[in-house]
Amino acid sequence: MHLPVEIRQRIEERASEVPFAELKRAAAAMSDAYREGRPLAVSPAAYLVTRMPATYAATYSVLRELPEGLPPIETVLDVGAGTGAASLATRALFPNAKIEMIERDAALAREARAFIPDAGIIAADAARIERFPERDLVMASYSLGEIGAVAAIRLWQAARVALVIIEPGTPKGFALIRAIRDELLAAGAPMAAPCPGSMTCPMAHPDWCHFAARVERSSLHRRLKDGDLGYEDEKYSYVAFTREPLPLPPARIVRRPQHHPGWIELRTCTERGLETERVTKRERETFRAARHAVWGDAFDRKR
Repeated sequence: MHLPVEIRQRIEERASEVPFAELKRAAAAMSDAYREGRPLAVSPAAYLVTRMPATYAATYSVLRELPEGLPPIETVLDVGAGTGAASLATRALFPNAKIEMIERDAALAREARAFIPDAGIIAADAARIERFPERDLVMASYSLGEIGAVAAIRLWQAARVALVIIEPGTPKGFALIRAIRDELLAAGAPMAAPCPGSMTCPMAHPDWCHFAARVERSSLHRRLKDGDLGYEDEKYSYVAFTREPLPLPPARIVRRPQHHPGWIELRTCTERGLETERVTKRERETFRAARHAVWGDAFDRKR
Protein backbone atom coordinates (compact mmCIF):
# COMPACT_ATOMS: atom_id res chain seq x y z
CA MET A 1 0.00 0.00 0.00
CA HIS A 2 1.27 3.45 -0.93
CA LEU A 3 0.59 6.71 0.85
CA PRO A 4 -0.67 9.49 -1.44
CA VAL A 5 2.20 11.39 -3.05
CA GLU A 6 1.49 14.68 -1.30
CA ILE A 7 1.54 12.96 2.09
CA ARG A 8 4.86 11.23 1.35
CA GLN A 9 6.35 14.55 0.29
CA ARG A 10 5.20 16.25 3.50
CA ILE A 11 6.74 13.43 5.57
CA GLU A 12 10.06 13.71 3.75
CA GLU A 13 10.10 17.48 4.25
CA ARG A 14 9.46 17.20 7.98
CA ALA A 15 12.05 14.45 8.41
CA SER A 16 14.69 16.52 6.62
CA GLU A 17 14.41 19.13 9.39
CA VAL A 18 15.81 16.68 11.97
CA PRO A 19 19.44 15.40 11.97
CA PHE A 20 19.53 11.77 10.82
CA ALA A 21 21.27 10.45 13.96
CA GLU A 22 18.64 12.06 16.17
CA LEU A 23 15.86 10.71 13.97
CA LYS A 24 17.32 7.21 14.09
CA ARG A 25 17.59 7.21 17.89
CA ALA A 26 14.00 8.40 18.23
CA ALA A 27 12.75 5.78 15.76
CA ALA A 28 14.55 2.97 17.62
CA ALA A 29 13.18 4.08 21.01
CA MET A 30 9.68 4.38 19.61
CA SER A 31 9.87 0.96 17.96
CA ASP A 32 10.98 -0.67 21.23
CA ALA A 33 8.18 1.01 23.17
CA TYR A 34 5.63 -0.02 20.55
CA ARG A 35 6.67 -3.69 20.67
CA GLU A 36 6.68 -3.71 24.47
CA GLY A 37 3.37 -1.89 24.75
CA ARG A 38 4.67 0.92 26.94
CA PRO A 39 4.12 4.68 26.57
CA LEU A 40 6.85 6.94 25.23
CA ALA A 41 7.16 10.61 24.36
CA VAL A 42 6.82 10.53 20.58
CA SER A 43 9.14 12.30 18.16
CA PRO A 44 6.73 13.68 15.53
CA ALA A 45 9.25 13.39 12.68
CA ALA A 46 10.21 9.80 13.57
CA TYR A 47 6.55 8.89 13.94
CA LEU A 48 5.74 10.33 10.53
CA VAL A 49 8.41 8.23 8.83
CA THR A 50 8.01 4.92 10.65
CA ARG A 51 4.48 4.68 12.04
CA MET A 52 2.24 6.92 9.97
CA PRO A 53 2.33 4.76 6.79
CA ALA A 54 1.58 1.62 8.85
CA THR A 55 -1.32 3.24 10.72
CA TYR A 56 -2.74 4.54 7.45
CA ALA A 57 -2.50 1.09 5.83
CA ALA A 58 -4.06 -0.76 8.75
CA THR A 59 -6.93 1.71 9.06
CA TYR A 60 -7.59 1.71 5.32
CA SER A 61 -7.66 -2.10 5.30
CA VAL A 62 -10.06 -2.27 8.24
CA LEU A 63 -12.46 0.33 6.91
CA ARG A 64 -12.74 -1.60 3.65
CA GLU A 65 -14.05 -4.56 5.67
CA LEU A 66 -17.09 -2.68 6.95
CA PRO A 67 -20.18 -4.54 5.68
CA GLU A 68 -22.15 -3.50 2.63
CA GLY A 69 -25.37 -1.61 3.24
CA LEU A 70 -23.82 0.84 5.68
CA PRO A 71 -25.68 4.19 5.94
CA PRO A 72 -23.77 7.20 4.55
CA ILE A 73 -20.70 8.26 6.57
CA GLU A 74 -20.93 12.04 6.70
CA THR A 75 -19.12 12.76 9.97
CA VAL A 76 -16.06 11.10 11.55
CA LEU A 77 -14.53 11.26 15.02
CA ASP A 78 -10.90 10.10 15.26
CA VAL A 79 -10.04 9.55 18.93
CA GLY A 80 -6.35 9.70 19.78
CA ALA A 81 -5.64 10.85 16.25
CA GLY A 82 -1.89 11.39 16.50
CA THR A 83 -0.67 12.87 13.22
CA GLY A 84 -3.96 12.11 11.46
CA ALA A 85 -3.05 8.86 9.69
CA ALA A 86 -6.38 7.17 10.42
CA SER A 87 -8.29 10.28 9.37
CA LEU A 88 -6.37 10.41 6.09
CA ALA A 89 -7.28 6.79 5.41
CA THR A 90 -10.90 7.61 6.20
CA ARG A 91 -10.87 10.54 3.81
CA ALA A 92 -9.57 8.28 1.04
CA LEU A 93 -12.68 6.08 1.43
CA PHE A 94 -15.22 8.71 2.52
CA PRO A 95 -13.96 11.85 0.73
CA ASN A 96 -16.92 14.05 1.62
CA ALA A 97 -17.05 13.23 5.32
CA LYS A 98 -16.44 15.99 7.86
CA ILE A 99 -13.57 14.91 10.12
CA GLU A 100 -12.95 15.80 13.74
CA MET A 101 -9.86 14.63 15.65
CA ILE A 102 -9.15 14.38 19.37
CA GLU A 103 -5.46 14.57 20.26
CA ARG A 104 -3.80 15.66 23.52
CA ASP A 105 -0.23 16.01 22.16
CA ALA A 106 0.11 19.51 20.72
CA ALA A 107 3.05 18.59 18.45
CA LEU A 108 1.21 15.65 16.90
CA ALA A 109 -1.94 17.73 16.53
CA ARG A 110 0.02 20.37 14.57
CA GLU A 111 1.15 17.67 12.14
CA ALA A 112 -2.41 16.42 11.78
CA ARG A 113 -3.65 19.92 11.03
CA ALA A 114 -1.02 20.30 8.30
CA PHE A 115 -2.24 17.11 6.62
CA ILE A 116 -5.98 17.82 6.98
CA PRO A 117 -6.43 21.60 7.27
CA ASP A 118 -10.23 21.45 7.11
CA ALA A 119 -10.57 18.97 9.99
CA GLY A 120 -11.64 20.03 13.44
CA ILE A 121 -9.19 19.29 16.27
CA ILE A 122 -10.12 18.94 19.93
CA ALA A 123 -7.04 19.39 22.12
CA ALA A 124 -7.94 17.07 24.98
CA ASP A 125 -7.01 13.85 26.75
CA ALA A 126 -9.57 11.34 25.48
CA ALA A 127 -9.21 9.33 28.69
CA ARG A 128 -10.79 12.24 30.58
CA ILE A 129 -13.70 12.85 28.22
CA GLU A 130 -16.88 11.55 29.82
CA ARG A 131 -19.08 12.03 26.76
CA PHE A 132 -17.74 12.02 23.21
CA PRO A 133 -19.53 14.02 20.52
CA GLU A 134 -21.83 11.84 18.42
CA ARG A 135 -20.59 11.20 14.88
CA ASP A 136 -21.46 8.69 12.15
CA LEU A 137 -18.12 6.88 12.30
CA VAL A 138 -16.08 6.80 15.49
CA MET A 139 -12.52 5.43 15.33
CA ALA A 140 -9.79 4.66 17.84
CA SER A 141 -6.76 3.57 15.84
CA TYR A 142 -3.80 2.44 18.00
CA SER A 143 -4.99 4.65 20.84
CA LEU A 144 -7.11 2.65 23.30
CA GLY A 145 -3.97 0.98 24.62
CA GLU A 146 -3.13 4.40 26.07
CA ILE A 147 -6.62 5.81 26.60
CA GLY A 148 -7.88 2.65 28.32
CA ALA A 149 -10.42 -0.02 27.41
CA VAL A 150 -12.94 1.58 29.77
CA ALA A 151 -13.49 4.27 27.11
CA ALA A 152 -14.84 1.71 24.62
CA ILE A 153 -18.43 1.86 25.84
CA ARG A 154 -18.37 5.67 25.65
CA LEU A 155 -17.04 5.48 22.09
CA TRP A 156 -19.87 3.11 21.17
CA GLN A 157 -22.43 5.49 22.65
CA ALA A 158 -21.07 8.22 20.34
CA ALA A 159 -21.18 6.11 17.15
CA ARG A 160 -24.32 6.79 15.13
CA VAL A 161 -23.39 4.37 12.30
CA ALA A 162 -20.20 2.45 13.11
CA LEU A 163 -17.36 2.07 15.61
CA VAL A 164 -13.89 0.85 14.61
CA ILE A 165 -11.12 0.03 17.10
CA ILE A 166 -7.62 -1.03 15.98
CA GLU A 167 -4.68 -2.14 18.11
CA PRO A 168 -1.27 -3.72 17.39
CA GLY A 169 -1.45 -7.29 16.11
CA THR A 170 0.33 -8.68 19.16
CA PRO A 171 -0.99 -10.99 21.90
CA LYS A 172 -1.35 -7.95 24.15
CA GLY A 173 -3.10 -5.90 21.46
CA PHE A 174 -5.49 -8.75 20.69
CA ALA A 175 -6.23 -9.27 24.39
CA LEU A 176 -7.41 -5.66 24.54
CA ILE A 177 -9.51 -6.06 21.39
CA ARG A 178 -11.01 -9.28 22.72
CA ALA A 179 -11.98 -7.64 26.02
CA ILE A 180 -13.60 -4.73 24.16
CA ARG A 181 -15.41 -7.19 21.87
CA ASP A 182 -16.85 -9.06 24.85
CA GLU A 183 -17.93 -5.86 26.58
CA LEU A 184 -19.66 -4.33 23.57
CA LEU A 185 -21.35 -7.56 22.50
CA ALA A 186 -22.71 -7.84 26.05
CA ALA A 187 -23.99 -4.27 25.67
CA GLY A 188 -25.90 -5.29 22.53
CA ALA A 189 -23.60 -3.83 19.86
CA PRO A 190 -24.07 -5.65 16.51
CA MET A 191 -20.87 -7.21 15.17
CA ALA A 192 -19.58 -5.88 11.83
CA ALA A 193 -16.03 -7.26 11.41
CA PRO A 194 -13.87 -9.25 11.47
CA CYS A 195 -15.96 -11.89 13.25
CA PRO A 196 -18.64 -13.73 11.24
CA GLY A 197 -20.96 -13.65 14.25
CA SER A 198 -21.36 -12.83 17.91
CA MET A 199 -20.20 -16.21 19.17
CA THR A 200 -17.53 -16.67 21.83
CA CYS A 201 -14.14 -15.96 20.26
CA PRO A 202 -12.62 -19.34 19.29
CA MET A 203 -8.99 -18.18 19.43
CA ALA A 204 -7.19 -20.00 22.22
CA HIS A 205 -3.86 -19.10 23.83
CA PRO A 206 -1.13 -18.97 22.60
CA ASP A 207 -2.83 -18.12 19.29
CA TRP A 208 -4.28 -14.67 18.67
CA CYS A 209 -6.41 -13.05 15.98
CA HIS A 210 -4.53 -10.56 13.84
CA PHE A 211 -4.15 -9.52 10.22
CA ALA A 212 -1.50 -7.78 8.12
CA ALA A 213 -1.25 -4.89 5.66
CA ARG A 214 1.80 -4.65 3.42
CA VAL A 215 3.27 -1.15 3.53
CA GLU A 216 5.77 0.43 1.17
CA ARG A 217 8.93 1.63 2.91
CA SER A 218 10.55 4.85 1.80
CA SER A 219 14.34 4.90 1.40
CA LEU A 220 14.56 6.95 4.61
CA HIS A 221 12.42 4.39 6.44
CA ARG A 222 14.75 1.60 5.32
CA ARG A 223 17.79 3.54 6.53
CA LEU A 224 16.21 4.22 9.91
CA LYS A 225 15.31 0.54 10.36
CA ASP A 226 18.54 -0.79 8.77
CA GLY A 227 16.31 -2.79 6.45
CA ASP A 228 16.81 -4.00 2.90
CA LEU A 229 13.23 -4.81 1.95
CA GLY A 230 11.14 -2.16 0.25
CA TYR A 231 8.12 -3.10 2.35
CA GLU A 232 7.03 -4.24 5.78
CA ASP A 233 3.95 -6.09 7.00
CA GLU A 234 2.00 -4.15 9.57
CA LYS A 235 0.20 -6.60 11.86
CA TYR A 236 -2.96 -5.38 13.57
CA SER A 237 -5.98 -6.63 15.50
CA TYR A 238 -9.34 -4.92 15.24
CA VAL A 239 -13.05 -5.03 15.87
CA ALA A 240 -15.91 -3.08 14.28
CA PHE A 241 -19.57 -2.68 15.23
CA THR A 242 -22.52 -1.08 13.43
CA ARG A 243 -25.50 0.59 15.03
CA GLU A 244 -27.91 -1.51 12.97
CA PRO A 245 -27.29 -5.23 12.28
CA LEU A 246 -26.04 -5.97 8.76
CA PRO A 247 -25.46 -9.30 6.97
CA LEU A 248 -22.12 -10.86 7.89
CA PRO A 249 -19.95 -13.18 5.78
CA PRO A 250 -20.03 -16.86 6.79
CA ALA A 251 -16.27 -16.94 7.35
CA ARG A 252 -13.12 -14.81 7.68
CA ILE A 253 -9.67 -15.97 6.55
CA VAL A 254 -7.43 -15.74 9.62
CA ARG A 255 -4.11 -16.96 8.18
CA ARG A 256 -2.30 -16.57 4.88
CA PRO A 257 -3.84 -18.97 2.32
CA GLN A 258 -1.59 -21.96 1.56
CA HIS A 259 -1.40 -22.73 -2.17
CA HIS A 260 -0.71 -26.30 -3.30
CA PRO A 261 -0.84 -27.93 -6.74
CA GLY A 262 -4.55 -28.30 -7.48
CA TRP A 263 -5.84 -27.12 -4.11
CA ILE A 264 -5.74 -24.26 -1.61
CA GLU A 265 -5.89 -24.49 2.17
CA LEU A 266 -7.69 -21.75 4.07
CA ARG A 267 -7.81 -21.31 7.82
CA THR A 268 -11.09 -19.58 8.62
CA CYS A 269 -13.11 -18.33 11.55
CA THR A 270 -16.81 -19.24 11.39
CA GLU A 271 -19.75 -19.18 13.80
CA ARG A 272 -18.92 -22.84 14.45
CA GLY A 273 -15.35 -21.97 15.41
CA LEU A 274 -12.00 -22.21 13.61
CA GLU A 275 -12.03 -24.41 10.52
CA THR A 276 -9.58 -25.53 7.86
CA GLU A 277 -11.04 -25.36 4.35
CA ARG A 278 -9.54 -27.38 1.50
CA VAL A 279 -10.68 -25.95 -1.84
CA THR A 280 -9.91 -27.96 -4.98
CA LYS A 281 -10.04 -27.14 -8.67
CA ARG A 282 -13.20 -29.22 -8.99
CA GLU A 283 -15.02 -26.39 -7.20
CA ARG A 284 -14.43 -23.92 -10.01
CA GLU A 285 -16.13 -20.83 -8.63
CA THR A 286 -14.93 -21.33 -5.07
CA PHE A 287 -11.41 -22.20 -6.23
CA ARG A 288 -11.27 -19.00 -8.28
CA ALA A 289 -12.27 -16.98 -5.22
CA ALA A 290 -9.80 -18.81 -2.99
CA ARG A 291 -6.97 -18.28 -5.45
CA HIS A 292 -7.40 -14.52 -5.20
CA ALA A 293 -8.22 -14.42 -1.48
CA VAL A 294 -5.77 -12.95 1.01
CA TRP A 295 -5.37 -13.05 4.76
CA GLY A 296 -8.19 -11.06 6.36
CA ASP A 297 -10.71 -11.44 3.54
CA ALA A 298 -14.28 -12.50 4.11
CA PHE A 299 -14.90 -15.90 2.53
CA ASP A 300 -18.10 -17.55 1.31
CA ARG A 301 -17.70 -21.16 0.28
CA LYS A 302 -20.24 -22.12 -2.36
CA ARG A 303 -21.69 -25.39 -1.15
